[in-house]
Amino acid sequence: MILPSTDTPLYNHPLPDIERWLASKGCQQDVTNLHCWSLHTPDWQAEITMEVDSLVVRYLNAGDDGEDIQRSFKYSLTRQDLEEVIFSDPLTTTSKQDA
Repeated sequence: MILPSTDTPLYNHPLPDIERWLASKGCQQDVTNLHCWSLHTPDWQAEITMEVDSLVVRYLNAGDDGEDIQRSFKYSLTRQDLEEVIFSDPLTTTSKQDA
């Protein structure tokens, strides 16, 4: 898989490349809702939704009170920035969001 460089905004990646990237990070695509992905790690779980203007990530039961934590990341962020915020522990990551 050859992707654009990691400092390229995600909106400059073709959709098949974004899908391959998510799969390479361990995400599983929902077979009925192709814009939805899930990720299971030993320490946490997340659902990723590819919206029109952003990736929405919901970390399941990740809050102090066991509630979900939801974050939205614009496609204008680079793949490297997205990897740093999406695929690290949701409680230790600071949110990198475009205003």
